[in-house]
Amino acid sequence: MTSPETVHPVGIIGGTGLTTLSGLEITGEKEVGTPWGTPSAPLVEGRLGDQPVIFLSRHGNPRRISPHQVNYRANLRALYDAGARTVIGVNAVGGIHKDMGPAQVVIPDQIIDYTWGRASTFFEGDLASVTHIDFTWPYDERARQVLIDVAGAEEVPFSGFGVYGATQGPRLETAAEIIRMERDGCDLVGMTGMPEAVLAAELGMRYVCLGLVVNWAAGKSDHIITMAEIEEAIERGMSGVRRILESSVAGLGALTPLPQPS
Repeated sequence: MTSPETVHPVGIIGGTGLTTLSGLEITGEKEVGTPWGTPSAPLVEGRLGDQPVIFLSRHGNPRRISPHQVNYRANLRALYDAGARTVIGVNAVGGIHKDMGPAQVVIPDQIIDYTWGRASTFFEGDLASVTHIDFTWPYDERARQVLIDVAGAEEVPFSGFGVYGATQGPRLETAAEIIRMERDGCDLVGMTGMPEAVLAAELGMRYVCLGLVVNWAAGKSDHIITMAEIEEAIERGMSGVRRILESSVAGLGALTPLPQPS
């Protein structure tokens, strides 16, 4: 049983560039395995002040794994086995909502899953009984509030709400698909939000998304989406993402771990 004094590391899933946070001390790198296979990349362990952190590059290092081929189960289980009980998913997203344009940070509160064919649960195979979890609120509200408070204090332009529409990828969406998603209530579109969020919930982890809008979604601008546009938005927006991460991990690490699912 975990003692109340245990300091749990905060897991951060995103790109390799996140390990350049100011004040971060890298303490090690570890290749691990799980019952669900090998995660996308080795776990990079470090400390920000007194708070231990674990970074995992979602698409591998170098970046080679497409969104629909990420082993999400291995990634979440590896972080869980390493002691993380709170996880931040840093996601590049497209903006649908009029106030969520390129370089804007978004901390969504809901998600709609349009993916298919992905291994999306730990509860399969030889089970003692069928298991269902509540997923009414896919993002942990206490963790969301930590990010929202920090983003405000750091004066990073952000939206503290939003419905994330998770699509299959790796292609971008059609304009008609974005119209449908907007009609469904989506404010953002991305390819990696699911099943990452639900797998964290199945493990009893607090999970929160820190989204960076890198382009207007298809049909929301007067030009086609280009990699140059995306890279420019990342360049402008990542400083805000890093500031939020640097100032939030201590508060996230102080959150009491959730009761483990029975």
